[in-house]
Amino acid sequence: MISETYNLWIKEAYTYPVMGDFIPTITSYIHEDDKVRPAMIVVPGGGYSVVSPTEGELVAMEFYQKGYNAFVVTYTTNLLRTTPLKFQPLKDLSKAVVFVRKQAELFCINPDKVAVCGFSAGGHLTGSLAVHYDAEELVLGEEYAGIRNRPNAVILSYPVITSGDFAHKDSFIALLGEEASQEELDYMSLEKQVTDQTPPVFIWHTVSDETVPVENSYLFAESCKNHGVPFEHHVFGNGPHGLSLANTDWATGNYGQDYTLNQVYETMQYLVDHGLDLPSPFNRLGPVPKGTDVKEILRLKSKENRQDLKPDEGIAIWPTLVHNWLKKTWGLAD
Repeated sequence: MISETYNLWIKEAYTYPVMGDFIPTITSYIHEDDKVRPAMIVVPGGGYSVVSPTEGELVAMEFYQKGYNAFVVTYTTNLLRTTPLKFQPLKDLSKAVVFVRKQAELFCINPDKVAVCGFSAGGHLTGSLAVHYDAEELVLGEEYAGIRNRPNAVILSYPVITSGDFAHKDSFIALLGEEASQEELDYMSLEKQVTDQTPPVFIWHTVSDETVPVENSYLFAESCKNHGVPFEHHVFGNGPHGLSLANTDWATGNYGQDYTLNQVYETMQYLVDHGLDLPSPFNRLGPVPKGTDVKEILRLKSKENRQDLKPDEGIAIWPTLVHNWLKKTWGLAD
């Protein structure tokens, strides 16, 4: 397997205020043969405050094993709730799709078979690209002229969708700020933005999701139905939010590298080194002396928080369902 990490922006073109040297990235998981394969771009969740490692490399490797050349996007988040993200995460993901297509020969992918798989707030980001791919804010320079950013399919895993009655409010605060206008909220309420040009959609959720209500998925599926968008919708009877693959590796914290947290690590290290207060929920760590390696503390805490998680074989079939759906949708060979 060939795995490389690429910056999505040069420093001069990345203007969102961050602490440290963070720049959004895309990491590849490419088969070493020269077979042209479909692409799967993975977009982890995290409430637009972090980019969860539990939905990154672990998921990419699952689709790699199913024959895809896979990628994970580390997009911009807003941990401190200081500067609303607005279009920045969508710009990151749009650039990732264009980047992969531009490098189709290098990555041995079919540029007409690019799927994007998002989780929770990453599902909102993925869904946003599905409905807003033609936004003026996403237009790039001449280097990428003629290269499409519209995915050929999207997979939405327990996605944040609506800014209405069933909203995950913290995601919209991080994205748009406390003072977002109704126009902004409607624009990012994705069930209101579906058209007949929205790419095919696969959605899955659990009824008992305690963080992002299952109604988010129902709303988007209904809108797809009303606009003639091909879709498949699976609702599992039980299971918590953030299930990722719902398998043993997920439950035991064996999710691979945690590079998706680089922005969080840099932000937290800056706060500690400058004697500043840590944001919730990290303030529960208590006083952290200057010079402490924050990354190691957070890694240990992450392992402690996974002790009560259990795999669910019934839900763990969802990547196979996605693969079978894409085979039908794209006419893929076995």
